[in-house]
Amino acid sequence: MKIVCLVKQVPNTAEIKIDKDTNTLIRDGVENIINPDDLAGVEEALKLKERYGGTVTTVTMGPKLAVEMLEELYAMGVDKAVLLTDRAFAGSDTLATSTILSSYLKTIEYDLIIAGYQAIDGDTAQVGPQVAELLKIPQATYLQKIVEIKDGRLIVEKKYETHFETLAVKLPCLVTTLADMNEPRLCNAWDIWSLDQKEITYITFDDLDLNKDNIGLAGSPTKVRKTFPRPVLERSPIEELSPEEAADKILAKIYPYIEVKK
Repeated sequence: MKIVCLVKQVPNTAEIKIDKDTNTLIRDGVENIINPDDLAGVEEALKLKERYGGTVTTVTMGPKLAVEMLEELYAMGVDKAVLLTDRAFAGSDTLATSTILSSYLKTIEYDLIIAGYQAIDGDTAQVGPQVAELLKIPQATYLQKIVEIKDGRLIVEKKYETHFETLAVKLPCLVTTLADMNEPRLCNAWDIWSLDQKEITYITFDDLDLNKDNIGLAGSPTKVRKTFPRPVLERSPIEELSPEEAADKILAKIYPYIEVKK
């Protein structure tokens, strides 16, 4: 099994601030973390490797600061880390990002691509599906569980709001994972000790078959007109009521047009 995990380094959304002039995130001084949905995907990939054998490669696009994240993933047990980094990639929206990622993925062999359902800094959930479309491979999104690999197919459990659905997806394919899918493992001592023996593969614009008109800010059809943090609301008042009074008050809030009968 050759498994590729698409990962992203994101700012901790609990600390995000917005530049009012540029409508972009202020990243200076903000802690960077591995996107939670992606981290769940890496853990799932490592479990599949333990079960079926093979290799796990992580691929990310971003500035060289992302090296810290890739080293952490090496310490968790991944086999190879790839960083797509170039000034030409800056400002890419989800489509441009997917174009860059798929351009690289076309140059390597893979059986399965795992991407997080969405990134916490954008919440679009678009990159995974767009990469699958550009690669022309099957996809299954919003996964709660990967059951097994059988007869050249990936058996998965897809989560909906009210139910689950079991699907068989022909390999090679792409899937997206949810943060609560599993509990990511801790870094292990041996892989931390051997970090100096691990190499990160750097990929730039010149290494890929890309047109600058289709990437970066100029190649991004999505334009952000305004960005603002969610306003902080005042804490709701606390009322001490009997169960009956509380039920009546809740009902009145939900259905204000219904008269509560005593």
